[in-house]
Amino acid sequence: MADPRFYKNRGPFALADVCARVGASSNGDPAALLHDLATLEGAGPDHLTFCVTKSAAGALAKSQAGFCLVDKTTDGVDVPARMVLLACRSALETYAAVAQMFYPAHGAIEWPTEAIHKSARIGTDVTLAPGVVVGAGAEVGDRTRIGPNTVIGPGVAIGRDCELGANVTITHTLVGDQVQVLAGAQIGQPGFGFASGAMGHAKIPQLGRVIIQDAVEIGACTTIDRGALGDTVIGEGTKIDNLVQIGHNTRTGRHCIIVAQAGVAGSCELGDFVVLGGQVGVADHARLGDGARVAAKSGVPPGEYPGRMDYGGYPVRTARDWRRETAALVLLAKRRKQDRDG
Repeated sequence: MADPRFYKNRGPFALADVCARVGASSNGDPAALLHDLATLEGAGPDHLTFCVTKSAAGALAKSQAGFCLVDKTTDGVDVPARMVLLACRSALETYAAVAQMFYPAHGAIEWPTEAIHKSARIGTDVTLAPGVVVGAGAEVGDRTRIGPNTVIGPGVAIGRDCELGANVTITHTLVGDQVQVLAGAQIGQPGFGFASGAMGHAKIPQLGRVIIQDAVEIGACTTIDRGALGDTVIGEGTKIDNLVQIGHNTRTGRHCIIVAQAGVAGSCELGDFVVLGGQVGVADHARLGDGARVAAKSGVPPGEYPGRMDYGGYPVRTARDWRRETAALVLLAKRRKQDRDG
């Protein structure tokens, strides 16, 4: 569910109205009310969710959602008896349209006409450099220092003893204590989510948040996107270098290290003490276990990667296999050269 401090819900809507607006069909009670949108895991009886991939079928079977958008073909999918299905041509495209119904102003931010909104709560011994903007209902904890031209969006909460550099933008985010954010970082911007069809690419409203736990460091010009419906979470003590991209709904564990120019796509999970070397690329829905380490310039496809192991290569495999394969290729190239040269 979307956090009301950041998003205004225009619901509830009757099932019949939703179906008519987005072209879905359902055998449920037309007068039934849909109060909000939620993930399969977080939905309740008056919530609408969606299921677009076979990999989500297990979560669908366990979901408490009262209503669910599905593609017209649901063969082999275990659907709870209490759940009302809304069948449509494309569940993802239809979800994007329904999200626009519930949250038409999802991308709008009401900035204050004065630098510090009168409803913002500023703690004791806070330092605000010239050009700082703090939106309505935002909170800044005691002894936090904020650099020039940094922007804190409406509803954002910044903890105690934080250090925010110049030209940082933070929206749709809750920040813990003792967090350091270096210059130019952008946190809480909408994730890169689109439903692609014959008419082009429809933007999927990004209705989640970013949660940054205590003692995190975020490097210069790094970007962390807010969740699409759930949250993007950066675990306690994690250190993120400059020029890193963290996609929507990704969750890192505690004390991870992510080195410069790494990119982590959406809906990834990094366990505690995971290390990503420079320019590592992690594809969406990849899961790295506790203590996993990935060598620089490696590519991590979607899948499960056990923890406490080293990985390398493109695509990644265990570091031991990667080194052996690399050595074998070098040896093979030398032999071929020798054969050519006689």
